[in-house]
Amino acid sequence: MNYTTAEEAIKIIKSNDRVFIHSVAAAPKILIEAMVKRAVELKNVEIIHMHTEGQAEYVKPEYQNNFHLKSLFVGANVREATQSGRADYIPIFLSEIPILFRRKLLPVNVALVQVSPPDRFGYCSLGVSVDTTKAVIETAETVIAQINPSMPRTYGDGLIHISNFNFMIEHDSPIYEAKVSPPTEIDKKIGYHVASLIEDGATLQMGIGNIPNAVLASLTNHKRLGVHSEMFSDGLIPLIEKGVVTGEDKIIDRGKVVATFAMGCKSTYDFMDNNPVIKMKEVSYTNDVANIRKNKKVSAINSAIEIDLTGQVCADSIGTKHYSGVGGQIDFIRGASYSEGGKPIIAFPSVTTKGESKIVPYLKTGAGVVSTRANVHFIVTEYGVVDLFGKSMKERAELLTSIAHPDHREFLEKKFHERFK
Repeated sequence: MNYTTAEEAIKIIKSNDRVFIHSVAAAPKILIEAMVKRAVELKNVEIIHMHTEGQAEYVKPEYQNNFHLKSLFVGANVREATQSGRADYIPIFLSEIPILFRRKLLPVNVALVQVSPPDRFGYCSLGVSVDTTKAVIETAETVIAQINPSMPRTYGDGLIHISNFNFMIEHDSPIYEAKVSPPTEIDKKIGYHVASLIEDGATLQMGIGNIPNAVLASLTNHKRLGVHSEMFSDGLIPLIEKGVVTGEDKIIDRGKVVATFAMGCKSTYDFMDNNPVIKMKEVSYTNDVANIRKNKKVSAINSAIEIDLTGQVCADSIGTKHYSGVGGQIDFIRGASYSEGGKPIIAFPSVTTKGESKIVPYLKTGAGVVSTRANVHFIVTEYGVVDLFGKSMKERAELLTSIAHPDHREFLEKKFHERFK
Protein backbone atom coordinates (compact mmCIF):
# COMPACT_ATOMS: atom_id res chain seq x y z
CA MET A 1 0.00 0.00 0.00
CA ASN A 2 1.21 3.49 -0.85
CA TYR A 3 0.83 5.97 1.96
CA THR A 4 1.51 9.68 1.85
CA THR A 5 1.31 12.56 4.32
CA ALA A 6 -1.77 14.58 5.16
CA GLU A 7 -0.10 17.70 3.76
CA GLU A 8 0.61 16.03 0.41
CA ALA A 9 -2.82 14.42 0.10
CA ILE A 10 -4.69 17.64 0.88
CA LYS A 11 -2.98 19.39 -2.05
CA ILE A 12 -5.61 17.77 -4.28
CA ILE A 13 -8.18 20.26 -2.93
CA LYS A 14 -8.64 23.26 -5.24
CA SER A 15 -10.52 26.54 -4.92
CA ASN A 16 -14.29 26.15 -5.54
CA ASP A 17 -14.19 22.42 -4.70
CA ARG A 18 -16.83 20.75 -2.56
CA VAL A 19 -15.25 18.81 0.33
CA PHE A 20 -17.08 16.24 2.48
CA ILE A 21 -15.95 15.51 6.04
CA HIS A 22 -16.67 12.18 7.78
CA SER A 23 -19.34 12.46 10.47
CA VAL A 24 -19.66 12.69 14.25
CA ALA A 25 -16.73 11.10 16.19
CA ALA A 26 -15.10 9.92 12.95
CA ALA A 27 -14.19 13.40 11.70
CA PRO A 28 -10.51 13.00 10.62
CA LYS A 29 -8.75 15.63 12.73
CA ILE A 30 -5.35 15.45 11.04
CA LEU A 31 -6.83 15.87 7.54
CA ILE A 32 -9.00 18.79 8.66
CA GLU A 33 -5.99 20.51 10.21
CA ALA A 34 -3.95 20.02 7.03
CA MET A 35 -6.77 21.52 4.95
CA VAL A 36 -7.09 24.57 7.20
CA LYS A 37 -3.33 25.15 6.99
CA ARG A 38 -3.78 25.57 3.24
CA ALA A 39 -6.46 28.25 3.70
CA VAL A 40 -4.40 31.08 2.19
CA GLU A 41 -4.08 29.05 -1.05
CA LEU A 42 -7.81 28.35 -1.33
CA LYS A 43 -10.94 30.37 -2.12
CA ASN A 44 -14.60 29.44 -1.82
CA VAL A 45 -14.15 25.79 -0.82
CA GLU A 46 -17.57 24.45 0.13
CA ILE A 47 -17.57 22.03 3.05
CA ILE A 48 -20.41 19.54 3.57
CA HIS A 49 -20.93 17.36 6.61
CA MET A 50 -23.42 16.08 9.13
CA HIS A 51 -22.81 16.79 12.81
CA THR A 52 -19.10 16.49 13.60
CA GLU A 53 -17.21 16.47 16.88
CA GLY A 54 -13.91 18.19 17.61
CA GLN A 55 -12.58 21.48 16.30
CA ALA A 56 -14.07 23.05 13.17
CA GLU A 57 -11.44 25.72 12.51
CA TYR A 58 -12.71 26.25 8.96
CA VAL A 59 -15.72 28.23 10.24
CA LYS A 60 -13.58 30.85 12.02
CA PRO A 61 -14.19 34.43 10.81
CA GLU A 62 -10.70 34.72 9.34
CA TYR A 63 -11.45 31.85 6.94
CA GLN A 64 -14.84 32.99 5.64
CA ASN A 65 -13.46 33.75 2.16
CA ASN A 66 -11.60 30.43 2.05
CA PHE A 67 -14.17 27.96 3.36
CA HIS A 68 -17.96 27.98 3.47
CA LEU A 69 -19.84 25.32 5.42
CA LYS A 70 -23.23 23.91 4.48
CA SER A 71 -24.00 21.47 7.26
CA LEU A 72 -26.67 18.79 7.19
CA PHE A 73 -27.02 19.01 10.98
CA VAL A 74 -25.76 21.87 13.14
CA GLY A 75 -23.40 20.61 15.83
CA ALA A 76 -22.04 22.61 18.76
CA ASN A 77 -18.72 23.25 16.98
CA VAL A 78 -20.39 25.17 14.12
CA ARG A 79 -23.44 26.60 15.92
CA GLU A 80 -22.12 30.13 16.43
CA ALA A 81 -20.89 30.32 12.83
CA THR A 82 -24.28 29.16 11.55
CA GLN A 83 -26.22 31.58 13.71
CA SER A 84 -23.98 34.49 12.69
CA GLY A 85 -24.30 33.73 8.97
CA ARG A 86 -20.75 32.53 8.24
CA ALA A 87 -22.08 28.99 7.75
CA ASP A 88 -25.32 27.65 6.30
CA TYR A 89 -27.62 24.72 7.00
CA ILE A 90 -29.50 22.30 4.72
CA PRO A 91 -32.77 21.09 6.29
CA ILE A 92 -33.21 17.39 5.49
CA PHE A 93 -34.32 14.11 7.03
CA LEU A 94 -31.29 12.00 7.92
CA SER A 95 -32.76 9.10 5.96
CA GLU A 96 -32.61 11.12 2.73
CA ILE A 97 -29.06 12.48 2.96
CA PRO A 98 -27.45 9.68 0.89
CA ILE A 99 -29.81 10.63 -1.96
CA LEU A 100 -28.07 14.01 -2.23
CA PHE A 101 -24.81 12.28 -3.11
CA ARG A 102 -26.02 9.27 -5.11
CA ARG A 103 -28.17 11.45 -7.38
CA LYS A 104 -25.34 13.97 -7.72
CA LEU A 105 -27.46 16.75 -6.25
CA LEU A 106 -24.37 17.55 -4.19
CA PRO A 107 -21.46 16.13 -6.20
CA VAL A 108 -18.36 15.85 -4.00
CA ASN A 109 -14.88 16.64 -5.30
CA VAL A 110 -12.91 15.46 -2.26
CA ALA A 111 -13.99 13.31 0.69
CA LEU A 112 -12.01 13.22 3.95
CA VAL A 113 -12.67 10.03 5.90
CA GLN A 114 -11.23 8.02 8.78
CA VAL A 115 -11.12 4.23 8.76
CA SER A 116 -9.64 1.21 10.51
CA PRO A 117 -6.52 -0.49 9.09
CA PRO A 118 -7.27 -2.92 6.25
CA ASP A 119 -7.66 -6.61 6.94
CA ARG A 120 -5.75 -9.24 4.96
CA PHE A 121 -8.27 -8.87 2.14
CA GLY A 122 -7.79 -5.11 1.93
CA TYR A 123 -11.05 -4.06 3.61
CA CYS A 124 -11.13 -1.16 6.05
CA SER A 125 -14.05 -0.28 8.34
CA LEU A 126 -15.82 3.06 8.70
CA GLY A 127 -15.98 2.10 12.37
CA VAL A 128 -18.02 4.44 14.53
CA SER A 129 -19.77 6.28 11.70
CA VAL A 130 -21.25 4.73 8.56
CA ASP A 131 -24.18 7.22 8.23
CA THR A 132 -23.97 8.84 4.75
CA THR A 133 -20.20 8.44 4.37
CA LYS A 134 -20.54 5.18 2.44
CA ALA A 135 -22.62 6.96 -0.23
CA VAL A 136 -20.01 9.72 -0.48
CA ILE A 137 -17.12 7.28 -0.89
CA GLU A 138 -19.02 5.59 -3.72
CA THR A 139 -19.57 8.87 -5.59
CA ALA A 140 -16.77 11.34 -4.73
CA GLU A 141 -14.12 12.17 -7.33
CA THR A 142 -11.29 11.78 -4.79
CA VAL A 143 -11.27 10.05 -1.39
CA ILE A 144 -8.54 10.70 1.18
CA ALA A 145 -8.52 8.19 4.04
CA GLN A 146 -6.86 8.47 7.41
CA ILE A 147 -5.97 4.90 8.40
CA ASN A 148 -6.28 4.89 12.18
CA PRO A 149 -5.45 1.81 14.30
CA SER A 150 -7.66 3.30 17.06
CA MET A 151 -10.76 3.11 14.87
CA PRO A 152 -12.85 0.09 15.92
CA ARG A 153 -13.66 -2.43 13.23
CA THR A 154 -17.43 -2.80 12.95
CA TYR A 155 -19.69 -5.06 10.92
CA GLY A 156 -22.51 -4.02 8.60
CA ASP A 157 -22.34 -1.55 5.71
CA GLY A 158 -19.05 0.07 6.64
CA LEU A 159 -16.50 -2.29 5.07
CA ILE A 160 -14.68 -0.40 2.32
CA HIS A 161 -11.89 -1.83 0.13
CA ILE A 162 -8.70 0.24 -0.03
CA SER A 163 -9.09 0.44 -3.81
CA ASN A 164 -11.78 3.08 -3.12
CA PHE A 165 -9.17 5.43 -1.64
CA ASN A 166 -7.09 7.70 -3.87
CA PHE A 167 -4.78 8.76 -1.03
CA MET A 168 -4.07 7.14 2.32
CA ILE A 169 -2.30 8.52 5.36
CA GLU A 170 -1.55 6.54 8.49
CA HIS A 171 -2.08 8.32 11.78
CA ASP A 172 -2.94 6.77 15.13
CA SER A 173 -5.00 9.11 17.29
CA PRO A 174 -7.81 8.59 19.84
CA ILE A 175 -11.36 8.63 18.51
CA TYR A 176 -13.29 11.60 19.88
CA GLU A 177 -14.94 10.76 23.21
CA ALA A 178 -18.25 12.29 24.26
CA LYS A 179 -18.47 13.57 27.80
CA VAL A 180 -21.97 13.46 29.30
CA SER A 181 -22.64 14.82 32.79
CA PRO A 182 -24.49 12.63 35.31
CA PRO A 183 -28.32 12.79 35.06
CA THR A 184 -29.98 15.32 37.33
CA GLU A 185 -32.97 14.50 39.52
CA ILE A 186 -35.21 15.97 36.81
CA ASP A 187 -33.53 13.77 34.19
CA LYS A 188 -34.09 10.73 36.39
CA LYS A 189 -37.81 11.54 36.80
CA ILE A 190 -38.18 11.89 33.04
CA GLY A 191 -36.23 8.66 32.55
CA TYR A 192 -38.55 6.86 34.95
CA HIS A 193 -41.67 8.13 33.17
CA VAL A 194 -40.31 7.15 29.75
CA ALA A 195 -39.24 3.71 31.00
CA SER A 196 -42.77 3.12 32.27
CA LEU A 197 -43.99 3.35 28.67
CA ILE A 198 -41.51 0.81 27.34
CA GLU A 199 -42.72 -2.79 27.27
CA ASP A 200 -40.71 -5.99 27.40
CA GLY A 201 -39.68 -6.97 23.89
CA ALA A 202 -39.67 -3.37 22.65
CA THR A 203 -37.16 -2.06 20.10
CA LEU A 204 -35.46 1.17 21.21
CA GLN A 205 -34.31 4.29 19.41
CA MET A 206 -32.65 7.03 21.40
CA GLY A 207 -29.77 9.46 21.22
CA ILE A 208 -27.10 10.72 23.57
CA GLY A 209 -27.43 12.91 26.62
CA ASN A 210 -28.70 12.95 30.17
CA ILE A 211 -32.30 11.98 29.42
CA PRO A 212 -31.48 8.99 27.16
CA ASN A 213 -28.96 7.81 29.76
CA ALA A 214 -31.56 8.20 32.50
CA VAL A 215 -34.04 6.18 30.44
CA LEU A 216 -31.51 3.41 29.86
CA ALA A 217 -30.64 3.36 33.57
CA SER A 218 -34.34 2.79 34.33
CA LEU A 219 -34.62 -0.26 32.06
CA THR A 220 -32.53 -2.74 34.05
CA ASN A 221 -35.59 -4.85 34.97
CA HIS A 222 -36.91 -5.03 31.42
CA LYS A 223 -36.56 -8.12 29.23
CA ARG A 224 -35.83 -8.95 25.59
CA LEU A 225 -35.28 -5.36 24.46
CA GLY A 226 -33.92 -4.66 21.01
CA VAL A 227 -32.10 -1.69 19.48
CA HIS A 228 -32.63 -0.13 16.04
CA SER A 229 -31.37 3.41 16.34
CA GLU A 230 -29.31 6.17 14.78
CA MET A 231 -26.88 6.19 17.64
CA PHE A 232 -25.02 3.64 19.72
CA SER A 233 -23.97 5.14 23.06
CA ASP A 234 -22.40 4.25 26.42
CA GLY A 235 -25.69 3.59 28.22
CA LEU A 236 -26.53 0.60 26.04
CA ILE A 237 -23.53 -1.49 27.09
CA PRO A 238 -24.67 -2.38 30.65
CA LEU A 239 -28.05 -3.45 29.24
CA ILE A 240 -26.38 -5.67 26.65
CA GLU A 241 -24.01 -7.18 29.22
CA LYS A 242 -26.86 -7.82 31.70
CA GLY A 243 -28.96 -9.56 29.05
CA VAL A 244 -31.66 -6.88 29.07
CA VAL A 245 -30.95 -6.05 25.41
CA THR A 246 -31.03 -9.29 23.43
CA GLY A 247 -32.91 -8.34 20.27
CA GLU A 248 -34.59 -11.76 20.30
CA ASP A 249 -38.06 -10.32 19.61
CA LYS A 250 -36.99 -8.19 16.65
CA ILE A 251 -38.44 -8.99 13.25
CA ILE A 252 -35.52 -7.63 11.22
CA ASP A 253 -31.89 -7.90 12.33
CA ARG A 254 -32.91 -10.25 15.13
CA GLY A 255 -30.26 -10.48 17.82
CA LYS A 256 -28.36 -7.48 16.44
CA VAL A 257 -27.90 -3.97 17.83
CA VAL A 258 -28.39 -1.74 14.79
CA ALA A 259 -27.10 1.85 14.56
CA THR A 260 -25.59 4.18 11.98
CA PHE A 261 -23.10 6.06 14.18
CA ALA A 262 -21.69 5.83 17.69
CA MET A 263 -20.57 8.42 20.17
CA GLY A 264 -19.29 7.61 23.61
CA CYS A 265 -16.17 6.87 25.59
CA LYS A 266 -13.20 4.67 24.64
CA SER A 267 -14.64 1.65 26.44
CA THR A 268 -17.69 1.91 24.17
CA TYR A 269 -15.49 1.91 21.07
CA ASP A 270 -13.53 -1.03 22.48
CA PHE A 271 -16.82 -2.89 23.02
CA MET A 272 -17.78 -2.27 19.39
CA ASP A 273 -14.50 -3.49 17.96
CA ASN A 274 -15.01 -6.79 16.07
CA ASN A 275 -18.26 -7.32 17.98
CA PRO A 276 -20.66 -9.30 15.74
CA VAL A 277 -23.65 -8.16 17.81
CA ILE A 278 -23.15 -4.57 16.62
CA LYS A 279 -24.40 -3.91 13.08
CA MET A 280 -23.51 -0.48 11.71
CA LYS A 281 -25.75 0.35 8.75
CA GLU A 282 -26.13 3.26 6.36
CA VAL A 283 -28.56 5.92 7.56
CA SER A 284 -30.84 5.25 4.58
CA TYR A 285 -31.41 1.82 6.18
CA THR A 286 -31.56 2.66 9.90
CA ASN A 287 -33.86 5.65 9.37
CA ASP A 288 -36.07 4.20 6.67
CA VAL A 289 -39.64 4.25 8.01
CA ALA A 290 -40.38 1.03 6.12
CA ASN A 291 -37.58 -0.72 8.04
CA ILE A 292 -38.31 0.87 11.41
CA ARG A 293 -41.96 -0.16 11.35
CA LYS A 294 -41.17 -3.84 10.73
CA ASN A 295 -40.13 -4.34 14.34
CA LYS A 296 -42.89 -4.47 16.91
CA LYS A 297 -43.21 -2.12 19.90
CA VAL A 298 -40.73 0.42 18.53
CA SER A 299 -40.18 3.00 21.26
CA ALA A 300 -38.64 6.09 19.67
CA ILE A 301 -37.41 8.62 22.23
CA ASN A 302 -36.63 12.11 20.98
CA SER A 303 -36.43 15.61 22.48
CA ALA A 304 -37.75 19.11 21.92
CA ILE A 305 -36.58 22.67 22.36
CA GLU A 306 -40.18 23.77 22.82
CA ILE A 307 -43.71 22.54 22.10
CA ASP A 308 -46.82 24.63 21.69
CA LEU A 309 -50.21 23.87 23.22
CA THR A 310 -51.43 22.17 20.04
CA GLY A 311 -48.49 19.76 19.93
CA GLN A 312 -46.19 21.38 17.37
CA VAL A 313 -42.62 20.37 18.23
CA CYS A 314 -39.66 22.64 17.58
CA ALA A 315 -36.46 20.61 17.86
CA ASP A 316 -33.98 22.34 15.56
CA SER A 317 -33.99 26.06 16.37
CA ILE A 318 -34.48 28.73 19.00
CA GLY A 319 -36.61 31.21 17.11
CA THR A 320 -34.68 32.05 13.95
CA LYS A 321 -31.39 30.71 15.34
CA HIS A 322 -30.53 27.22 14.13
CA TYR A 323 -29.47 25.06 17.04
CA SER A 324 -29.27 21.50 15.65
CA GLY A 325 -31.23 20.04 12.74
CA VAL A 326 -34.23 18.08 11.57
CA GLY A 327 -32.17 14.93 12.04
CA GLY A 328 -34.00 11.63 12.34
CA GLN A 329 -36.83 12.68 14.64
CA ILE A 330 -39.56 12.40 12.01
CA ASP A 331 -38.04 9.22 10.56
CA PHE A 332 -38.44 7.49 13.92
CA ILE A 333 -41.64 9.21 15.03
CA ARG A 334 -43.33 7.94 11.86
CA GLY A 335 -41.65 4.54 12.05
CA ALA A 336 -42.73 4.04 15.65
CA SER A 337 -46.28 5.21 14.96
CA TYR A 338 -46.62 2.59 12.19
CA SER A 339 -44.97 -0.16 14.26
CA GLU A 340 -47.35 -2.67 15.86
CA GLY A 341 -47.55 -1.51 19.48
CA GLY A 342 -45.06 1.29 18.77
CA LYS A 343 -44.72 4.42 20.88
CA PRO A 344 -43.36 7.71 19.52
CA ILE A 345 -42.13 9.67 22.55
CA ILE A 346 -40.96 13.28 22.91
CA ALA A 347 -39.25 13.81 26.28
CA PHE A 348 -37.80 17.02 27.72
CA PRO A 349 -37.54 19.04 30.96
CA SER A 350 -40.51 21.33 31.55
CA VAL A 351 -38.32 24.45 31.74
CA THR A 352 -35.07 25.78 30.27
CA THR A 353 -31.97 26.41 32.37
CA LYS A 354 -33.29 29.98 32.71
CA GLY A 355 -36.62 28.77 34.09
CA GLU A 356 -38.63 29.54 30.95
CA SER A 357 -41.39 27.09 30.09
CA LYS A 358 -40.70 24.71 27.21
CA ILE A 359 -44.44 24.22 26.82
CA VAL A 360 -45.60 27.48 25.25
CA PRO A 361 -48.81 29.02 23.86
CA TYR A 362 -47.07 29.72 20.54
CA LEU A 363 -43.67 28.76 19.14
CA LYS A 364 -41.15 31.58 18.92
CA THR A 365 -41.17 33.64 15.74
CA GLY A 366 -39.10 31.82 13.13
CA ALA A 367 -39.00 28.53 15.04
CA GLY A 368 -38.96 25.40 12.88
CA VAL A 369 -41.66 22.76 13.26
CA VAL A 370 -39.82 19.44 13.11
CA SER A 371 -42.73 17.24 14.22
CA THR A 372 -46.17 18.55 13.32
CA ARG A 373 -49.13 18.40 15.66
CA ALA A 374 -50.37 15.42 13.61
CA ASN A 375 -47.15 13.47 14.28
CA VAL A 376 -46.99 13.59 18.07
CA HIS A 377 -48.19 10.90 20.44
CA PHE A 378 -46.56 10.67 23.89
CA ILE A 379 -45.14 13.79 25.53
CA VAL A 380 -43.09 13.41 28.72
CA THR A 381 -41.73 15.92 31.25
CA GLU A 382 -40.67 15.41 34.85
CA TYR A 383 -44.34 16.03 35.76
CA GLY A 384 -45.73 13.06 33.88
CA VAL A 385 -46.85 11.59 30.58
CA VAL A 386 -49.67 12.56 28.22
CA ASP A 387 -50.79 10.97 24.97
CA LEU A 388 -51.96 13.47 22.36
CA PHE A 389 -52.85 10.93 19.68
CA GLY A 390 -56.48 11.33 18.66
CA LYS A 391 -56.95 14.34 20.93
CA SER A 392 -58.56 17.61 19.86
CA MET A 393 -56.82 20.98 20.01
CA LYS A 394 -58.52 21.88 23.28
CA GLU A 395 -57.81 18.48 24.82
CA ARG A 396 -54.14 18.77 23.82
CA ALA A 397 -53.83 22.18 25.45
CA GLU A 398 -55.30 20.88 28.69
CA LEU A 399 -53.10 17.77 28.71
CA LEU A 400 -49.89 19.66 27.96
CA THR A 401 -50.65 22.24 30.63
CA SER A 402 -50.99 19.40 33.15
CA ILE A 403 -47.33 18.38 32.66
CA ALA A 404 -45.93 21.92 32.45
CA HIS A 405 -43.98 23.36 35.37
CA PRO A 406 -46.45 24.46 38.10
CA ASP A 407 -45.05 28.01 37.95
CA HIS A 408 -46.26 28.34 34.35
CA ARG A 409 -49.58 26.51 34.39
CA GLU A 410 -51.74 29.52 35.27
CA PHE A 411 -50.24 31.52 32.38
CA LEU A 412 -50.75 28.60 29.96
CA GLU A 413 -54.36 28.16 31.13
CA LYS A 414 -55.02 31.86 30.52
CA LYS A 415 -53.56 31.67 27.00
CA PHE A 416 -55.51 28.47 26.37
CA HIS A 417 -58.80 30.19 27.26
CA GLU A 418 -57.94 33.25 25.19
CA ARG A 419 -57.26 31.11 22.13
CA PHE A 420 -60.06 28.57 22.41
CA LYS A 421 -62.69 30.80 24.05
